[in-house]
Amino acid sequence: MKNLFRSTMKLALFCAVPALLSSSCAGTKPVEPEKKPVVIAYVGGYRGLVDTSLISPEKVTHINYAFVNLVDGRAVLSNETTDTVNFRALNALKTSNPDLKILISIGGWTWSGHFSDAVLTEEGRRLFARTSADIVSRYELDGVDIDWEYPGFGGLKGNIVRPEDKQNYTLMFESLRESLDSLSGVTGKEYLLTTAVGGFKKFTEFTEMDKAQKYLDYVNLMTYDYYPDTVAVHHTNMYHSEGYACENSGDAAVQAFLEAGVPADKLVVGIAFSSRAFTLKEGAKAGLADTVVTQTRIGGGGFTRIKDSLENKKGFEKFWDSTARAPYLFNASERIFVTYDDERSVMEKCAYVRENGLAGVMFWEYMADPKEYLLDAINEGFNGSEYYKADN
Repeated sequence: MKNLFRSTMKLALFCAVPALLSSSCAGTKPVEPEKKPVVIAYVGGYRGLVDTSLISPEKVTHINYAFVNLVDGRAVLSNETTDTVNFRALNALKTSNPDLKILISIGGWTWSGHFSDAVLTEEGRRLFARTSADIVSRYELDGVDIDWEYPGFGGLKGNIVRPEDKQNYTLMFESLRESLDSLSGVTGKEYLLTTAVGGFKKFTEFTEMDKAQKYLDYVNLMTYDYYPDTVAVHHTNMYHSEGYACENSGDAAVQAFLEAGVPADKLVVGIAFSSRAFTLKEGAKAGLADTVVTQTRIGGGGFTRIKDSLENKKGFEKFWDSTARAPYLFNASERIFVTYDDERSVMEKCAYVRENGLAGVMFWEYMADPKEYLLDAINEGFNGSEYYKADN
């Protein structure tokens, strides 16, 4: 019996090393561990000094510092006095999380107006790429994120756009990748290159995402701010709603970028830490799908304020749209409609990421939820023993 027991144990031990003997036991390949999803936080340095004591570095994988400006074709710190202090403070967070990556995010809604000029020529692209990499090098950061809103169309009134943006968007990333790789040759460190993109199909029609993605580590889908000026709708819904005619959603954005040639494991789903609030027409009864009179700050704000002060308080009733997988508030007496992400919708998005093999999630903006209700929901969604699937 002892010999039989020893033989059995030897066989068990032999088959328990699939990484070395994948074809020796039952002819099966080893199961690779699931890659941990990224949690990318946009942190707004445009306000001035960032209070990094409010940031939990162990709860995020990347911080994208927003924003670096683009002036005369160069990446520029327009708020250098505070930006440089912020870079040091953010890098200090690596004491708690050595794997944390800090990137500069260039552009944004306000500073996207001159991308088109900057990357129009090869010489211009090289200048922009070199000055971007110089900032990364000087402040010992980990990469570059581009937030061009938007190549070839739209954005803030007065932005310069041209048809050539479609190809130059790709060539810009090629130049950035070359500059960051050159920096790697000096430091021996790998640098990240990512981009924030409009979370809708139109963005893919004005770009060459199949070509651009070859230079990118992550494509951050801005799957929020889905709202017109005329109708009360969700601004960060995961799916289409049955409550109104719906073109945009997180799922629709993912499908559009997959069809455009971006691999699933580079796609990052966006989460809104802030809300959008609207005053509706006289007689509005339902909130959702009613007519908008004006956008308002009253009743809006970041999620901490909404959770602590507004959900089912002060005349605001909370609702859940089971098809869109999104919450909203409606104050019937004041005719105020509020659309936002909550813990439930966030965990739905985390489940979607895992079910579809996506890279992870990102959120705008960290300080909109100082009590970290939503960040905790993200971590629970990704790190819990079983990821979340909500009931209808």
